[in-house]
Amino acid sequence: MIEVHSLTKRYGHKTAVDDVTFTVAPGIVTGFLGPNGAGKSTTMRMIVGLDRPTQGSVTVNGKPYSAHRSPLTEVGALLDAKAVHTGRSAYNHLRAMAATHGIPVSRVHEVIEMTGLTSVAKKRVGGFSLGMGQRLGIAVALLGNPKTLILDEPVNGLDPEGVMWVRQLVRSLANEGRTVFLSSHLMSEMAMTADHIVVIGRGTILADAPVSEILAAASGNGVRVRSPQAAQLAELITPSGAQVTSSEPGLLYVNGSSAVQIGELAASAGLVLHELTTVESTLEDAYMELTADSVEYHSTPTHPAPAPAPARPSTTAIGGK
Repeated sequence: MIEVHSLTKRYGHKTAVDDVTFTVAPGIVTGFLGPNGAGKSTTMRMIVGLDRPTQGSVTVNGKPYSAHRSPLTEVGALLDAKAVHTGRSAYNHLRAMAATHGIPVSRVHEVIEMTGLTSVAKKRVGGFSLGMGQRLGIAVALLGNPKTLILDEPVNGLDPEGVMWVRQLVRSLANEGRTVFLSSHLMSEMAMTADHIVVIGRGTILADAPVSEILAAASGNGVRVRSPQAAQLAELITPSGAQVTSSEPGLLYVNGSSAVQIGELAASAGLVLHELTTVESTLEDAYMELTADSVEYHSTPTHPAPAPAPARPSTTAIGGK
């Protein structure tokens, strides 16, 4: 278990992490999300003692990381896959790490096979691709067979097979009762992997909840309805308290009423429906909504692009006077 209490980190006048508190529980995969510069990497570095908090505290399995006599067997971390002596082979790098904790050579062979490095284990790390470097970083994290895994962007540079392998790996580790703390910018992958999400923006916690709750709270959920009698249907729906909006003639977006309720209402009134679709927000939708005011680095398009079709309905009322 990872327990973070009122964690703050300042660099001069800049506050990178501001009074952050959350818990990463064992037995589930906890995702850690946030824009660039939000404080994710700084928080992870403080968890494993690479950065010292300005104030607050963090414990892993009941102790500060530095208090563990055998850190590799308690916490496996992938924070920077490039932090390897490029002149060593993958095998020698892992053997050196194992020697510091009395880990047997047999475990080195196990993690090499587990991470798909067998064919390149004797090659110099300096010649590794980004994906192979990530696999080696994960091998180091797994070397001590730890109770807790902290993985920062573990799928960076991996091919689709590697991405699926990481997903299956972290799920299996969580199913064994281990604590898994995982960051990624791939929202679709995080949606398939994580059970719980912590979102950070500008150094503060924006959300800390199960994935299902974060999705349910997103404003993009609703029902899309197409009908040649949309105005009449809107007049029937609005008295129930549901919100009805539209972006084009014949198209309604309804919040606060289910597809079943709308379908039955249309049928009872003899109205024709051409479409009745439940619309659910994705994790990416929910994330963009949560972090809308917390993005520090904004991109500017090189060339003006045509406006995309609206993902959300406009606020134009239907059936009003």
